[in-house]
Amino acid sequence: MTLTLPGFDHVRLPGAGGVELAAAVGGRGTPVVLLHGFPQTHLMWRHVAERLAAEHTVICPDLRGYGASDKPAATGPDVYAKRTMAADIVALAAALGHERFALVGHDRGALVAFRAGLDHPETITHLGILDIVPTLDMWNVLRGASAAVGYHLFLMAQPPGLPETMIAGSADAFFGSFLDAWADDPAAMPEDVRAAYLRASAAAVTSIVADFRASAGIDVVHDQADLDAGSQLAMPVTVVQQDWGAHLGYDAAGVWKAWAPDLDHRLTRAGHFMAEEAPEEITAAIRDLLAR
Repeated sequence: MTLTLPGFDHVRLPGAGGVELAAAVGGRGTPVVLLHGFPQTHLMWRHVAERLAAEHTVICPDLRGYGASDKPAATGPDVYAKRTMAADIVALAAALGHERFALVGHDRGALVAFRAGLDHPETITHLGILDIVPTLDMWNVLRGASAAVGYHLFLMAQPPGLPETMIAGSADAFFGSFLDAWADDPAAMPEDVRAAYLRASAAAVTSIVADFRASAGIDVVHDQADLDAGSQLAMPVTVVQQDWGAHLGYDAAGVWKAWAPDLDHRLTRAGHFMAEEAPEEITAAIRDLLAR
């Protein structure tokens, strides 16, 4: 049985370059797009989306390469560049009649949201980021033994072949290890939801690896170009994250302030899967962002 967002319509719409994205759409009002993380699908927003749909049109797509969305072959570095994935989201929203919208992303979706904010400042009205730092900064803060927490980033950065083979050979164990290790409240992810994430991820090993590989290549190039140009996020930005700065030894709020002058930086006691573990807190943070 396919799990869905109750009360939402489920559609397929064009992204960039002929790719189609699956999305759940519900509610009525000013539009908010919610982008999922790894190793998940749009289902991670089920609690937050229901709450926001009382006041907004809520759009929850599966990113390209994930869930029920298209999984194009990585024929070049741009196919899974966050710039391309951000263009997907802008195209999808436009297909629904929204030329401007608020955007909130978690984990991988937050990297896409960050790139959308830089590339499409005339389109993104508000930007919400859950539990990341930008790609360029991520690589800069992962040093020494503490970087072991991000071992999967280094694994999937390797040339095509070995990472895909290793992960596909033990997909449930690999993807399940993150669902287990990163959740402070395992009860927030019921068994049927966990199983849905594992099925979706096992069916998308090649495209998921391509997404991560892009973050060790073309995404770094794009971030560095913006840093060199002094580019910043022009819209109000809210970042909610675990206290990674204390764990890895850097100033998380300072990292974000360099990119986002209009910043509300918040720490949470919830685990990485905060939209599922603390939906009231995350919904409140998004509502506060939209009120700015």
